Amino acid sequence: MKRPLNIAFFWHMHQPLYKDPFTGEYMLPWVLFHGTKDYLNMVSMLDGFPSIHQTFNLVPSLVEQLKDYAMGGVKDRYREMTAKNASSLSPGDKAFFMERFFQANWDTMIRPHERYWELLRKRGFSARKEDIETGMRYFTAEDFLDLQILFNLIWMNPQIVKSDPALFSLLKKGRGYCEEDKKLLLLRQIDVMKAILPKYEEMKGKGSVELTTSPYYHPILPLLCDSAVAREAMPDVVLPSERFRHPEDADSQIRLSIDHYRETFGGSPSGMWPSEGSVSMDMLPLLKKAGINWIATDEDILSRSLGVPILRDAEGNCKSTLIYRPYEVEAGGEAMTVIFRDRVMSDLIGFAYAKWETDKAVDDFIKRLKTIYDRLDDPGDFIVPIILDGENAWEYYKNNGIDFLTSLYSRLSEDKTLRCPTVSEFLSENPKKESLKRLFSGSWINHNFKIWIGHVEDNTAWDYIAETRNALSLFEQSAVKSPETEAKIKKAWDELYASEGSDWFWWYGDEHASQCEEDFDGLFRSHLKKVYSLIGTEPPAILDIPIISEERGYAPPKLPAGLINPTLDGEITNYYEWLYAGRLEKASISGAMHREGELPGLIDSVTYGFNLETLFLRFDYRKELTPYKEKWGLAINFLHPGGLRAHISVEGKESKGIISGKSPQTGQWVERGEIKLLASNDIVELGIPFKDLAVMGGEGMRLFIDIEGGELGFERWPVRGFLSIEVPTEDFESMHWTV
Repeated sequence: MKRPLNIAFFWHMHQPLYKDPFTGEYMLPWVLFHGTKDYLNMVSMLDGFPSIHQTFNLVPSLVEQLKDYAMGGVKDRYREMTAKNASSLSPGDKAFFMERFFQANWDTMIRPHERYWELLRKRGFSARKEDIETGMRYFTAEDFLDLQILFNLIWMNPQIVKSDPALFSLLKKGRGYCEEDKKLLLLRQIDVMKAILPKYEEMKGKGSVELTTSPYYHPILPLLCDSAVAREAMPDVVLPSERFRHPEDADSQIRLSIDHYRETFGGSPSGMWPSEGSVSMDMLPLLKKAGINWIATDEDILSRSLGVPILRDAEGNCKSTLIYRPYEVEAGGEAMTVIFRDRVMSDLIGFAYAKWETDKAVDDFIKRLKTIYDRLDDPGDFIVPIILDGENAWEYYKNNGIDFLTSLYSRLSEDKTLRCPTVSEFLSENPKKESLKRLFSGSWINHNFKIWIGHVEDNTAWDYIAETRNALSLFEQSAVKSPETEAKIKKAWDELYASEGSDWFWWYGDEHASQCEEDFDGLFRSHLKKVYSLIGTEPPAILDIPIISEERGYAPPKLPAGLINPTLDGEITNYYEWLYAGRLEKASISGAMHREGELPGLIDSVTYGFNLETLFLRFDYRKELTPYKEKWGLAINFLHPGGLRAHISVEGKESKGIISGKSPQTGQWVERGEIKLLASNDIVELGIPFKDLAVMGGEGMRLFIDIEGGELGFERWPVRGFLSIEVPTEDFESMHWTV
């Protein structure tokens, strides 16, 4: 009989440093809320499944903050706002609640609670400031009190709520809360936070879990070692003005994480999840020197390293066994073990199964594991790494993923052909490793570093870090040594290392959007300003100016390549009519940072193009919604030419559009005419003559689109900035000729 196949669940637990370096106040609540909702429950669930061992990666910047909350007395902006008496709120307080206290998945976390959904509908589904101000007028003190409680309550894990009579009573009450209810809830939050780290220590002691770490502030190690490494995956990338080449910073971030692990959990970690699964040859000797024996990254890195594709069948099952073996890479005379995650299976849990019925999702997952088992002569020699964020997926699942994980763990426990060891347990039992000559430089996202470098905002941030680092280094070299000075220098380096964290860069550029991105931008610049403060130097005035800007263009993944003349009938008449059009696709949104309106949305993509006379736009519904017959609307907002807006209302096959202009005298919108080129059915298609927009060939247009989908949510395309379109001239096609 064949030995069982090894399934290694590797949960990455991470939050950046939300504490303001000047005030000590936590500006965002995600350590607290994922603490009460996810961190404790994810490891506690294993009590019921002793045969299932798992690996948890706890980033030091997260653990540091968990300790803070467990000690009590932290300054947390959201907790302090929650504690305010609802009957004496200022207008600013009310605006804060209206904007921030609906930051949760609307479909799975807000809609199931009748009162909370009622409050959201009362506020409105748009988070634009003008809409919030309108909705705020209708909120009573009772509404705000219920909102304060419900927001904090839904971020408590359902298992914790059900097991606590007081919390369960609050849940059943549902509305009409009092100030005493709020005090109880705030106390219970800290009780949960106190239990998190001791539970991980307990499970580590039992051998049920292996704990690993990441570089302290979650930086992209390859870019710290040498920013030019980004060119391996992106040869044409535009890099920052100053080449960042400081492997000593990478070494410090690693060393600090190892020291922190010893202080917190005792012993030393055997493995590490490099931040964002980012790897390069330069970083390997640093990790090995620090005592790290194995790391993990994405399957695409293995494919690029070997120079062979990872082939899958039509259902996504891997045809090759390449990714299910551990590898050994030699760098600097030392060998490092590397495992590579099965991206399809990991992403099914992270992004797909939340939309499935629990039984079907678990059946599918087990079936895929069985397929791997059946293809192997001796499955015991192989490992299937399931690696993903341990906190972000569950808010998209009903009941916070508890039903899915309980069913999955039950099936795995009962199946004799499958076993779940920790990564180190598997490696100790299977010392044989495949040899890998070199490791391709990239991350677990598209095997490159595009999210963290290359965009003007990313590069600006890198230049600010480099400038600040140079100032700190000069100060350290010239300062008169004393205990006080050395303490300040040490603290200044900590702030510099904090600024190197990957999370700030996540929100720079046009890949991601969040309602909290301005907070991230502010925190990043505050860490740099704190460095200057500690060394007694005035920070550059530029650090007071946000890096993130709405006033910048968005580059869609597909640009117009030729003139088009589509038939506007609300149908996909043929493949070729929009072939040369540009296309905007749904933006990637990180659940951890809770962009406002986390519903699935109405529109899957926006296609745009033109001929010499007309701008054309096409809106495709999400496939599962087609045909869509409910009423909805969209607004095309023109920044240039300014003072113009097109509004379209759609209800099935019926649609109407108007163009309005803003009166310079009154500031009011005045209807200018009807959009006659308009049709809706399976898709929505429209055309606006350039003459109606008062633009001519060669002129530039700037626009963004608001989708008002009602209970399906509010969408902005692009999510930040504007789409730039140049009105075509007679020679457009000759300039864009392609074969």
